[in-house]
Amino acid sequence: MLRLILPPNLAAAVLRDAIPVKVELDPTANPAPGLFPVLAHLQRLCGTATHPVFIQLTRAQLRDLAAAAALEPIFVHNGQAGVWRHAALLGTPPPPAALPSTARSLRPIAEQKTNIKNPSAPQALLVDGSENFLALTLPSPEHPLYARAVELVKTSGFVLDPSTRKWWLRDRHKTLNFLAAHGERLRKTFDADFTANFETHTARLRTAEIIADATETTGGFNLTVGLKAGPADDATLREAIATNRRYLEAGGQVYLIAPEKLEQLATAQRALAGDPSASVAPRRAQRVNAARVAEAETILEELAPGFQPPETWKTRSSALRNLSTLAPAPVETALNDQLRPYQRLGVAWLWHLHRSELGGILADEMGLGKTLQALALLTALQTRLNVAGAALGEPSRPQFQLRRSPTPNSQPSTLNARSASLVVAPASLLENWRRETLRFAPALRVFIHHGDHRLATAADFAAADLIITSYGTLTRDQDLFAGVDFTVVIADEAQHIKNRRSQNAAALRALRARSRFLLTGTPLENSLDDLRSLFEFLLPGYLQKVPAGLRGDERGWFDQRLRAQTAPYILRRTKLAVAPELPEKIEQIIWCDLTPAQAKLYRDTQENSERQLLDLAAAGASENRLQFAALTQLLRLRQICCDPRLINKPAANSEVERDLTSRRPDSAPTGKSPADFADSAKLNAFTELLAEAIDDGHRLLVFSQFTSLLALLREELDAQSINYCYLDGSMTPAARQAQVDRFQGTTSPKSGSRLSALNSQPPPIFLLSLKAGGTGLNLTGADTVIHFDPWWNPAAEAQATDRAHRIGQTRTVTSYKLICAGTVEEKVLALQAEKRALLADVFEASDAAAAKLSLADLRDLLR
Repeated sequence: MLRLILPPNLAAAVLRDAIPVKVELDPTANPAPGLFPVLAHLQRLCGTATHPVFIQLTRAQLRDLAAAAALEPIFVHNGQAGVWRHAALLGTPPPPAALPSTARSLRPIAEQKTNIKNPSAPQALLVDGSENFLALTLPSPEHPLYARAVELVKTSGFVLDPSTRKWWLRDRHKTLNFLAAHGERLRKTFDADFTANFETHTARLRTAEIIADATETTGGFNLTVGLKAGPADDATLREAIATNRRYLEAGGQVYLIAPEKLEQLATAQRALAGDPSASVAPRRAQRVNAARVAEAETILEELAPGFQPPETWKTRSSALRNLSTLAPAPVETALNDQLRPYQRLGVAWLWHLHRSELGGILADEMGLGKTLQALALLTALQTRLNVAGAALGEPSRPQFQLRRSPTPNSQPSTLNARSASLVVAPASLLENWRRETLRFAPALRVFIHHGDHRLATAADFAAADLIITSYGTLTRDQDLFAGVDFTVVIADEAQHIKNRRSQNAAALRALRARSRFLLTGTPLENSLDDLRSLFEFLLPGYLQKVPAGLRGDERGWFDQRLRAQTAPYILRRTKLAVAPELPEKIEQIIWCDLTPAQAKLYRDTQENSERQLLDLAAAGASENRLQFAALTQLLRLRQICCDPRLINKPAANSEVERDLTSRRPDSAPTGKSPADFADSAKLNAFTELLAEAIDDGHRLLVFSQFTSLLALLREELDAQSINYCYLDGSMTPAARQAQVDRFQGTTSPKSGSRLSALNSQPPPIFLLSLKAGGTGLNLTGADTVIHFDPWWNPAAEAQATDRAHRIGQTRTVTSYKLICAGTVEEKVLALQAEKRALLADVFEASDAAAAKLSLADLRDLLR
């Protein structure tokens, strides 16, 4: 319902060409179609979708509004509703045809839902007085701020003079306290008018300001934050604050101390002191170490806009608070050219923190190249040192020799004459780190300190540029590592030290290094206790300990401070954020080093295979039978790479193995089945990858040629209570489609209850066998693909990846291939390009008679 109420003195208002109109609109009622033109016209007149309570119209504007209303009886005059016809309201004389007018154009007198008053409205709050008294004239009762103005004067001790309708405050102390508390509010919220008398008699009033000053000291800065009120000393300020007096006189001026500003000062001082109960002080000095300058500057940014810290402070803080100001790291040109823009920024961030002897968490989403950025940092350190002989000649040979020798060579490190850098990672990822270093930073000499190949003394560390070790080995050799001063320590997969009481966390904290970094793809802000544990390693002593027993708001204060303090030292980019820099598909190899038990079984099987082939050859076996025996042993080695338990399965467990079994020419000796090993480097790497992917919100397709391996993965997922879908060649078409629909989050007529599908989240993982899931499916719900065992035909592997990378996919797809280093998997990977078709015959057709590889080729793969 809409009503436009005209003033009783309409004729006189028309003559003045300034006609006040009250607008009444029921926002809950649906307007009649005939009112749409009127509402639209009102919106154009007011310039806002919020219709005002009062508007002031010129004669022409009222005519236009009446024309828009047509015959709608929305005008009310003297309590009677009527229709405006021919520019005249029934019962009232029409306005004159023309009048000279100086009236302003339409202005809302008071708008609903706003604190801003029109400066041209006559109902302005008027303030008169001096330092000793105040006299306030309130706006009219129709003003939207009228009620708030009445509440303000009543709660502040004002007294109404009925004869003048002014509210008086006749007391100097109360007047100055009121102006200190509400002076800004009168100007900004109420948009009050101040008389010339008031301005004249309050010319001495000033506002106390918050100031900050910093001076550099050894290892940090001395920061002072407090109030400045002209020449007033701290004692005078302290006395005013203690007696709740919001003003003081000094140097012939009166300084007002706004309560809001005093509270802001208290908040800043408590945050800097790390004490939520600290009382406000007129001036407080605080020691700020180098790690806290970014946080401190954020606190002071709006509080003390005139703060000018030393240049060293600015250098440390500006880059952390504004990444665009980071100076590029001196990364070697060939490597720098391979980095994407966001990766160069990440390396620059790491470089800045290292030079400042700080640390940080590189928390990029999985697949964005955290390892590459960490290696680029190490090459930047090498470039800056500019030591002769940085390149060691043929890049791969020294690294493999150093990797396998308990005693590295004695040539000085090219990274730092005093110390090497250290990477600590899960044991399943050590080989991947070595391979990535060889690929992207071949000039760095690497030693993997693990297993039987471990350094004996701290002095031995100087012979390598980069030491790579596992969390378990670090814990066992904690005393040895504690005697080394490392240049940089990088801990991969930071979730391994989230528990501060764990041995891993304690061993990592005991390390000495100029800078420390953590790599993780898991968001950290959801677990503040975990974050505290990580920062105990990164920046020891940086975060204040939370007193025991705190609950509610007290605990919340410390949690809020932790978020603010840690923010400058966490860099996280998502694929969505850097999407313009990414290709549609990212492919990556994860290198795995066999576990000791797995490696022993692999070597024993190799030796046994060679003996069997020699025995068969000595017995005069045919070429076809020898080829078949070689293929069978090759299959066993591949299964050991995946999981040693596979070779203990009594039944054929893959499409490949079933094909081989069905075409076996005669029984070949297989030897005694080994123990049911549970050790699997790939399973360990898969578990690490899986945890990061799920924490990051990714959805995965996991492919394997071995259905028995998929069964082991199902056991692993069940043990972790992770929901998943499953598909293999034994399932009916309807069952397959049901699994696809479930993963995609859609409903198939044969897939079960629609209500059930809608009420459950799609599983994050889809386990698929080679032939059943490699083609013909559209699985764009996934953005990550894991090839647990390699598909030797690259085209088939690409087809599997394309189950996710298809039309309709809006995200970058990341494909991971798990490869065991130093095994048949690596050999075939190297041969793949030159003998792609032959390998497809061996591993796809699985027909010994049709294989085009010679027996010599097969035996080379077995060695």
